[in-house]
Amino acid sequence: MTRNAADADDACQEAFTKAYRALGGFKIGAPFRPWLLRIVTNEARNRIRSNRRHENLRLRAVSSIHVSESDPADWVLIDEARRHLLEAVEELPSQDREIIAYRYFLELPVSETAAALSIAEGTVKSRLARALERLSDRLIEEEQA
Repeated sequence: MTRNAADADDACQEAFTKAYRALGGFKIGAPFRPWLLRIVTNEARNRIRSNRRHENLRLRAVSSIHVSESDPADWVLIDEARRHLLEAVEELPSQDREIIAYRYFLELPVSETAAALSIAEGTVKSRLARALERLSDRLIEEEQA
């Protein structure tokens, strides 16, 4: 389903963890295999959706910077900078990637980001500040290396 062995492994591992936690809700006497396979299938679908969202965010980030068409060298430099920035964002913890994606790649205002993540606006601001600081630190470390 995932078309990627690593994603399939991750989906199975996460599904077994979820199944273990949900054992209390399993109906005694019901067939176990279909119940477990339903959990695995749902987790695989979640992975596929998540990968699509990440790819869409990546494409939006790449297309968000505009430069003049006059100098091809500008395009090369901008493309390299985009790739470098996206790689640095992808290396951040998931919570940092998520808040940066909502706020900057999806261009949601703080209020909508807060609603989408079910957190307070102040929490959005503080998490975003910390995420951007970590991103900045990572970029500076890479630049100095």
